[in-house]
Amino acid sequence: MEIVERLMRFNLTRQEATLYLLLLKAGRLTGYEAAKQTGISRSNTYTALAGLVEKGAAYIMEEGKVTRYTPVAPEEFCNNKIRRLTEQRDELLKELPGVQNEAEGYITIKGNAEIISKLQNTVLNAQARIYVSASAAVMELLRSELETALSRGLKVVVITGHDFRLPGAICYNTVKQTGQIRLIADSQTVLTGDLDNGNDSTCLYSCKRNLVDLFKDALKNEIKLIELQKGEN
Repeated sequence: MEIVERLMRFNLTRQEATLYLLLLKAGRLTGYEAAKQTGISRSNTYTALAGLVEKGAAYIMEEGKVTRYTPVAPEEFCNNKIRRLTEQRDELLKELPGVQNEAEGYITIKGNAEIISKLQNTVLNAQARIYVSASAAVMELLRSELETALSRGLKVVVITGHDFRLPGAICYNTVKQTGQIRLIADSQTVLTGDLDNGNDSTCLYSCKRNLVDLFKDALKNEIKLIELQKGEN
């Protein structure tokens, strides 16, 4: 992902992000200078610079009759955005009604980012035990949440590649398919799917008892097979 696209995730338009990067490199510029260096029309440049000021990414500097724009430091800009979002989140959580009942059907989650977020949140919300089978690369994406679970005293059982270690967890190391994932939390919820296809990746999430039991048995059998293979070696 390009840096402009990353900045756009902080609520900047593409032109605002482009001008913010220019200001960081130049230090301070007039609207005319910024338009000339970016090739953005002068009217769009002034609109985007005003947007940067409004969104807390730039300051206006008055030097006599000349108006220049200077950037807010990246860390300050990002931290301000995150702090405001956190404040807004807290206010929303106080006012929004909670989910009355966990969905009892089968939910399909699409896209790597959404699947990873669901995996991370499921681990964070677990209360007693977690069983997870995935490649070492996927496990690294869950490491922080799994370490937090261990620090809370949860039982964590991991089936993963040979190059992954998680102190405190029960680890079974074997050859794993790249993007395949299975996760069971508290013997109540299951997630299964793959992370091989980017935005087209899919994962099934369910609280159905029969599906949870089915995957518990599958993971138990996978563990038995790993132990048998170790015994043969």
